[in-house]
Amino acid sequence: MRPIADWHNAIAHIDADCFYVSCEMSRRPDLKGRPVCVLSNQGAFVIAKSYDAKARGVTTAMSVWDAKKLVPDAVFLTPEFRFYGQLSDKLFSILRRYSPEMEIYSIDEAFMDMNGIRTLWRKSFRQLGDEIRDVVKREVGITVSVGVANTRTLAKIASESNKPDGTTVVPGKRIQRFLADVSVGDIPGIGRNRQALLHKFDVRTAADLAQSDEALIHRLLGRHGMVLWQELNGKVVQQLEVAPPIPKSVARTASMGQMSDDRTLIAAHLSHHTHRLVSDLVARGLLAERISVFLTLESFERSGIEMRLDYPTNSLKKITEVVRKAFMLLYQPAMLYRGCGTIASHIRKTSGVTHDLFGVMQSDQRQTELMLTINRINRKYGHHMVTSAAASMLGKHRSRELRFRYPVLSAC
Repeated sequence: MRPIADWHNAIAHIDADCFYVSCEMSRRPDLKGRPVCVLSNQGAFVIAKSYDAKARGVTTAMSVWDAKKLVPDAVFLTPEFRFYGQLSDKLFSILRRYSPEMEIYSIDEAFMDMNGIRTLWRKSFRQLGDEIRDVVKREVGITVSVGVANTRTLAKIASESNKPDGTTVVPGKRIQRFLADVSVGDIPGIGRNRQALLHKFDVRTAADLAQSDEALIHRLLGRHGMVLWQELNGKVVQQLEVAPPIPKSVARTASMGQMSDDRTLIAAHLSHHTHRLVSDLVARGLLAERISVFLTLESFERSGIEMRLDYPTNSLKKITEVVRKAFMLLYQPAMLYRGCGTIASHIRKTSGVTHDLFGVMQSDQRQTELMLTINRINRKYGHHMVTSAAASMLGKHRSRELRFRYPVLSAC
């Protein structure tokens, strides 16, 4: 790796720490110091967990029953995505104070163009990173981690390397030393299969990948690998999309890391992808008219189906319903599956949609307000004083706990 100038370009990556859990802790100080898990809207699977719950073995998409066996003293919460969205808006408004050039990457992370910002604020990048963390903690009540480097790939690795609540600055001359301590599996876009392939060629750290022959990386990882190789070497390839165009589709997919015919396990992964998809749509102010669901077979063939929504929406309830129906149509007990995913298409901006004449689209907002009311009652009188019975959950497990049939109140 040739030495490069420290700051020929400067990008910051700001990432909230355990965002959903942090949001809950911001309004419930009694949760601090306790393991916390946020569940899917159906209460069946874990979609977010605190660091201490993770350390005790809880994983994303784990069933709530398995999580309770591992961490019986954990607090299990239903999600409130409207509240998370409000804190997300506060977070991004703070970031815009420091740099007007910002790309919102998801509901809880963003990239910032930091070129010229040191001179404007008369502070070092480390001082700016520490100040951003302090302001977010004070005004929003959550913690974030900050990474500053020459490229967005390096900046993202930097923020991940010092979680939670840390600032990491990687000048150009320190890139090689920094990457030597980063596993190749911790590079964004390098999954288990690619990591295993790279290990066969003795590429085990991010520094190994950056120092590898360009032709080898192209042969092993293709065009995507070349982008990573250049960015790890400090060359800017991926520009920030500060005013991104409306995407044709938004997808959330992944391998399950194993082959399985377990209906509950596959449904858990699909539920996790659905929550990620909705979070992304909400964060970017997008609505979808169609949702595609697919399952990847052992042979890598895909079976999929496209479901049409009644109207453009980013409602978790509505999208979860169509994903559940699609899964019931696609799943075959005798088949082995290795992955799954959800794709939103026919995308529109929220600001560009006119609500329908009879207010059907506004019912999503009314349901959200209803759940906020229920949660306020529970916080005041007891956690299970009023609960909701969500749509029948995917999988063979069902709760034995008595619940009220949702909705228990009507919203006008």
